[in-house]
Amino acid sequence: MHIQVLTIFPQLFSGFLESSLIGKAIENQLLQVKVRDLRDWTTDRHRTVDDEPYGGGGGMVMTAPPWIRAVGELTADSPARRILLSPQGETLTDRKVRDLSSEASIILMCGRYEGLDERVRETVVDDEISVGDYVLSGGEVPAMVLIETLSRQIPGVIGLADSVENDSFRQGLLDHPHYTRPATVAGLEVPEVLTSGNHAAITAWRTRAAIRATLSKRPDLLQATNLTAEQERIIEDVAQELAEAGDQGVERGEDEPRKVLK
Repeated sequence: MHIQVLTIFPQLFSGFLESSLIGKAIENQLLQVKVRDLRDWTTDRHRTVDDEPYGGGGGMVMTAPPWIRAVGELTADSPARRILLSPQGETLTDRKVRDLSSEASIILMCGRYEGLDERVRETVVDDEISVGDYVLSGGEVPAMVLIETLSRQIPGVIGLADSVENDSFRQGLLDHPHYTRPATVAGLEVPEVLTSGNHAAITAWRTRAAIRATLSKRPDLLQATNLTAEQERIIEDVAQELAEAGDQGVERGEDEPRKVLK
């Protein structure tokens, strides 16, 4: 995968791209990331990328010409999916990441200030993506989030492919709890089944634990998940347990065990 980043703060990416699995993926040529300074596509001696908004108001707006020139040049020889990181965009999900992971080339556009001239969206943007319902100072951190999530989909970046397939959200559920040594921490023991060596029992425990975590923390995920009959049965059992334990996040009807939203 080839990713190009357009930003006015390219220095923000240096440590991120040199560290951990991202750095190794780039070093091993599994992933290519080039960070471009948007100011290289300005035409005045001050390298201006912003101006006052028409109609007045506070703040500055990024001008359209540098963006249009930059994206046009970067896609002149080969196409790329052009993504603007913006709080107004589609919320990034695991499903969206898997969709984007099939792309050979991506351009990530990191806005700043009060935003971009609307004509940038109208001419050189394919997708608009948000990492959450909040506002950051720019698109650089969201771009890093997207690079990180996309890199995990590339074969060879993560040592164990199963660890990606078992991530939270991949099967429509949160991940099950994890434990490691020591066996006792703060008086709390590792669940006995995990030290039993019985792989079938461990798998069953992890499935149930994942469903319990999802019901307790993100019950909304279950509304959009295609579950097996066995998972449906477990949901009903766990919902009953949580209700009996006084979990106020769970409401369960007689015939609708998956309707768990308050």
